[in-house]
Amino acid sequence: MKRLFTLLAPLLLAPHTALHAAADKEKPNIIFVLFDDMGYGEPKCYREGTEFKTPNMDRLALEGMRFTDAHSAASVCTPTRYGVLTGRYPSRIGQFGVLTTYSPPIIPKERMTVASLLKQNGYDTACIGKWHLGMDWDSHPEDEKTIPVGTLLLTGPAANGFDYFCGYTHSRNIRTVIEQDKVAANVGETETQPLLAKKAVEFLDNPARKAKPFFLYLPLSPPHTPSVPAPEFVGISGTGGQDAKYGDWLYQGDWVLGQVLEALERNNLADNTLIMVSSDNGAEKRSYAPLRGEKTSIYEGGHRMPFIAHWPGRIKAGAVCDDTICLNDLMATCAEIVGAKIPDNAGEDSVSILPDLLGTAKGPVREATVHQSLRRDLAIRKGPWKLIFSSKGGRELYNLQTDLGETKNVAADHPETVKELTALLQQYIANGRSTPGPIQPNEVPVPFIHTSAKP
Repeated sequence: MKRLFTLLAPLLLAPHTALHAAADKEKPNIIFVLFDDMGYGEPKCYREGTEFKTPNMDRLALEGMRFTDAHSAASVCTPTRYGVLTGRYPSRIGQFGVLTTYSPPIIPKERMTVASLLKQNGYDTACIGKWHLGMDWDSHPEDEKTIPVGTLLLTGPAANGFDYFCGYTHSRNIRTVIEQDKVAANVGETETQPLLAKKAVEFLDNPARKAKPFFLYLPLSPPHTPSVPAPEFVGISGTGGQDAKYGDWLYQGDWVLGQVLEALERNNLADNTLIMVSSDNGAEKRSYAPLRGEKTSIYEGGHRMPFIAHWPGRIKAGAVCDDTICLNDLMATCAEIVGAKIPDNAGEDSVSILPDLLGTAKGPVREATVHQSLRRDLAIRKGPWKLIFSSKGGRELYNLQTDLGETKNVAADHPETVKELTALLQQYIANGRSTPGPIQPNEVPVPFIHTSAKP
């Protein structure tokens, strides 16, 4: 017995030794891939007749789960990314538009993010790609598209829980590549995505990935403009006509996803990795029937997103989920996976979709979901009903079960539904949250509504 205790003592007495390393490694690695402006109808696994090729997304859908009713928090970039990382509706901070290169950070250091939550629970964390949530710079060079190498960041992704960052401020400035806290290089536009793919693969090839779970947030450039496929991708997608370069650019984004999948398999990490792939908002100036609208719109084409999840042995291959979910749900999902409790002042609009992923859900995981547009329209969705509050003062009610294209406003025919959804949205705004818990403050008054407006 004494000899047994001697053998076990190092494991029993040292909290950060092999025993805890083994326990940590039981936690799955988590990768969240976010395409930029990829519409619901662009991946082949979502629209059989699409002219675009997305073989790696299609493979993940075949081997995992495809969601048909997933939504971004907003119909433009910055507010959606705020929702992804904080689990909170961006209207609570008044964020409806997008930031520029020198915009200050919109996520305070004190606010929990998915990255800081997972970091507290033993994860290495990395963001590789587009940030677009604001940064504090040491200086503001006049030419913001070619910021000099060595220019320092005072506040960047590290303040929000990321151990490693390599990427750029936003899609109009992809030539300036930032690594950690300074500008590392200025490259040609066609060089940025291959460089970041290389950085993602290097992160996954690092032997440390086998010893400790990791969270990789991978916000990609494609298919957002500029469409700048690398020379080796020009013409490879087979997309013809005026969409040729766009199709090649989207194909290159899918290729980056493929590089990640290959790195996981090469390093024997695939079996213990949950991958989620989606987009931040609808396609720009492109609509896909039957959905109405596009990027910036409050209609479904603005915020209904492709969403694919892959987790070997946990998610059933070829599964399709019709439950309504939101990209905000990443935080609560990660928290449930690792057994963490989200503080009262974090993730106020995040709901765990783990029951959906595992196929154990007994009903809808969300009570309702709030949408917003660039023009400051708000909408609330519950079951088949979607009630839009136009920034111009009108109200529109659609039954998405029978009218997914939002062609017939039935607000006048269903006054009780309008009343119910209006009250629920008012409650969500007043409580500072849409999930159970203590009331939380909104940073700004949420611009709601014209409750006296006629349908």
